[in-house]
Amino acid sequence: MVGTKTRIAVEAVLDKLKAQHTNIEVELINLGDYQLVFSDGRDYRDYTGDTKTVIDKIMSADAYIIGTPIFQASIPGTLKNLLDLLPNTVFKNKIVGMLATGGTARHYLVLEQQLKPILSYMGAMLVPKYVFVEEKCFQNKAIIDDEVLLRLAKLGNDTLHMAAALKEIMKTQESAHLY
Repeated sequence: MVGTKTRIAVEAVLDKLKAQHTNIEVELINLGDYQLVFSDGRDYRDYTGDTKTVIDKIMSADAYIIGTPIFQASIPGTLKNLLDLLPNTVFKNKIVGMLATGGTARHYLVLEQQLKPILSYMGAMLVPKYVFVEEKCFQNKAIIDDEVLLRLAKLGNDTLHMAAALKEIMKTQESAHLY
C-alpha cells in the first residue's frame, strides 16, 4: 500500500474488521515504510532486509486487502515491483479484496484491467466487488462519504467471510482426499 488517501481507506477497512472480529490478527503493510529492492528475477527466498521481511509477511497471511492509489491511469510501480518479487503462486487458495483511490472516477476500472489479471495469474480468489474511492470523498484526512465507508466495511467483511468459507472447503476436501 502506498499513498496517504489509500492508507486512510485501508485503515478504515482494517479498523472496522478489528472492531467487529477481535479474534483475528490484522497487520497493515505500508510499502512506504520499507526499503524494497527492485525485482531482479532471483528466487524470492534469496532476498534480504526489508524485502525479505515484506515477502515473509505476505507469504504467511491467510487473506489480503490490497489498497493502491491510481497514478497516471495505472497501479504504481511500487506495487507491481512487490508483486514481481513474490512467487507466482503466493495467493493460491487465498482470498484477496481490492481497493483503490484516485483523483476521478475515470480510473475506477484500473483494478479490473490491471491488478485483477495479475492477482488471478498468481492464484488469488478475488472478492467480486472492489472499492474505488475518489479524491472528493476525503476531507481533513478522513473519508466523509458514508456510502464509501459502508462499501469499505463490506469489502473487509466479504474478504473475511470468503476466507473462512474457503478454509472450511479446504478442510472438507483434505478430509475427503479431494485435491
